[in-house]
Amino acid sequence: MSTKIYPIGIQNFEKIRNDGYLYIDKTALMYQMVKTGSYYFLSRPRRFGKSLLISTLEAYFQGKKELFTGLAVERLEKDWIKYPILHLDLNIEKYDTPESLDNILEKSLTAWEKLYGAEPSERSFSLRFAGIIERACKQAGQRVVILVDEYDKPMLQAIGNEKLQKQFRDTLKPFYGALKTMDGYIKFAFLTGVTKFGKVSVFSDLNNLDDISMRKDYVEICGVSDQELHENLDIELHEFAETQGLSYDKLCTKLKEYYDGYHFTHNSIGIYNPFSLLNAFKYKEFGSYWFETGTPTYLVKLLKKHHYDLERMAHEETDAQVLNSIDSESTNPIPVIYQSGYLTIKGYDERFGIYRLGFPNREVEEGFIRFLLPFYANVNKVESPFEVQKFVREVETGDYDSFFHRLQSFFADTTYEVIREQELHYENVLFIVFKLVGFYTKVEYHTNNGRVD
Repeated sequence: MSTKIYPIGIQNFEKIRNDGYLYIDKTALMYQMVKTGSYYFLSRPRRFGKSLLISTLEAYFQGKKELFTGLAVERLEKDWIKYPILHLDLNIEKYDTPESLDNILEKSLTAWEKLYGAEPSERSFSLRFAGIIERACKQAGQRVVILVDEYDKPMLQAIGNEKLQKQFRDTLKPFYGALKTMDGYIKFAFLTGVTKFGKVSVFSDLNNLDDISMRKDYVEICGVSDQELHENLDIELHEFAETQGLSYDKLCTKLKEYYDGYHFTHNSIGIYNPFSLLNAFKYKEFGSYWFETGTPTYLVKLLKKHHYDLERMAHEETDAQVLNSIDSESTNPIPVIYQSGYLTIKGYDERFGIYRLGFPNREVEEGFIRFLLPFYANVNKVESPFEVQKFVREVETGDYDSFFHRLQSFFADTTYEVIREQELHYENVLFIVFKLVGFYTKVEYHTNNGRVD
């Protein structure tokens, strides 16, 4: 029986290594990144391993060689130099006022000033940050490493509130601009987030920032590939299959269907969602682990605000420029839905540079469509799963009168605002209902004359 300990929700590399948790080795890619550039940005969905990657980089730049025993970087790195590190984590606050961001920056700057000193003339956040970088470099005799986790959390939480988003942008733009000003004092900078905001971006001054989010070389830097799954968890796959009463091959197929399917560039391998995958192995059950940890309410509001035709989500088309960045007002809902992990790349037309998008896997598709129902139909969140269950039973028993009566009730009490877009609204409700029913019923049946789809 396997004795593996799964690092679910654990983002500290040192804790994972010292306490014997499973670690899938990403250090060769980390080393490649460090040795071939200085300023990087990586966008990945939430709970995809970004914070663990930052923690791994932190341990590496602290020269903690003992933590990397048996990993790829142990044989690649010869020097193990210790660098001063400034690690800013924006993931720990709820950003609903301008002060919430100010408080986090103030707390981090004050902590760094205790280490490296303060200068009374440095009054703005950006000047204080620049001064800290310079003093840290001079005191340590080594250039500084900057690590920023979830740089976009304030911006993301202010979607739909343009005034607050502008305030956050006006604070962060000069703050991050200090990285360019202090280039000579910086060894390496790595910023992560869920999204990349375009147009008047907080990064517009950082023209030397290498965005590796869609680079083929770094597709596997977060998440789990099929090869990594079989190399690290083969014994556990057999145990999981036995528990589920499935053959090894059928279990692997089901894992792919539920949790694989993320493609971060065209013609790339599929990547498993690590959070859902590890939970499935821990409990030996298939569940909506990733989806249930964060409800995409703001995404649904975007879809409704822009009267989006939901049926398009399964085969949306867009280009790299749109896919790569979100404008500050988020007038197009697709980039933020893609970057948040609810859509992924399904195909690419090289001639026209057009990407085809779709849901990555069953967990996301089923979870997202289920989540949409109470927002579009006359049903509350508590009743929603039971309504779907009734629909399915009515289809399976051929009780179509009850099915259509229930469907009709979903259109009751429609607001005037919705009636103005009535046809699209009805189409969206029908799409949600039939999609959900399709998850639980056979999509075809056989007759004496052949097959009916």
